[in-house]
Amino acid sequence: MIVAKRKPFEEIKEMLKGYKKVLNVGCGTCVSVCLAGGEKEVAILNAELDMARNLEDDPIEIHGQTVERQCDREYLAELDDIIKKEKFDALMSMACGVGIQFLAERFPDIPTFPGVDTTGLAVNQAVGWYEERCRSCSQCVLGITGGICPITMCAKGLFNGPCGGTNKGNCEISADQPCAWFKIHERLAAQGRLSSIRKINLARGWKDQIPRNLIQPGYKKPEKVS
Repeated sequence: MIVAKRKPFEEIKEMLKGYKKVLNVGCGTCVSVCLAGGEKEVAILNAELDMARNLEDDPIEIHGQTVERQCDREYLAELDDIIKKEKFDALMSMACGVGIQFLAERFPDIPTFPGVDTTGLAVNQAVGWYEERCRSCSQCVLGITGGICPITMCAKGLFNGPCGGTNKGNCEISADQPCAWFKIHERLAAQGRLSSIRKINLARGWKDQIPRNLIQPGYKKPEKVS
C-alpha cells in the first residue's frame, strides 16, 4: 500500500500562515491504515493547529472532513457542497501525493497544501512499521529474482548481482540491512532456479522519472474526464 508520514508541525504551520479558515481533508484508505492521515490524525493535527495559533494570538477556524479515497472523483464530490457553503480560503490534504493533486485539481481556485510526505509503496510488518518493497519502476523483474526486488532492497539498486561489499549476507551500509542479492541467491537456489540470474540484464530506462499513465488491457483512455 501507499505509505506516508505527517509533515513536521512547524512546516505545516508555516504553510497555513495567513489563512484564517481551512478545511483539513483526511483519506480513509492507505494513509489511514498507516496512521498518517485518517480521521484520527486529522483531528489531532487540527487540535494542535488551533492551540498553536491561539497562543500566537492568530486564531484559525479549522474544519476536518475525511473521505473514503482522495484519489477517486466519486468520493471527492462529497466535498463540493461543503466547500461551496463554507468558503474556505485554504485546503489541507492528508492523503498521498496523488490524492493531494486530485484535491487541488478539483478545487483549483483554493490553495491546497500537503499535510503528509508520501514515502513509497510498502508492506505492513507491524503496527506503525512499514517497509518499502516497490519503486513502481514499470519494469518488474520479480519473476527473475525470486520475488525479491533489487531496486528497493539493494542500497545501490544493483540490477545484475551483488557489489563487493556483501558481508556474511548483510549489506556494507549496515549489519542490520540484509544484502538483497544474497537473499535472491538463497531463494533461487532453494527453488532450483539460479539460471534465471546468470543472464546479464541490460540497463533499463528510469520510467519513474516522468509522469506516467497506466491503462489496463481492454480499456482505453476516455476522451474527456470530469
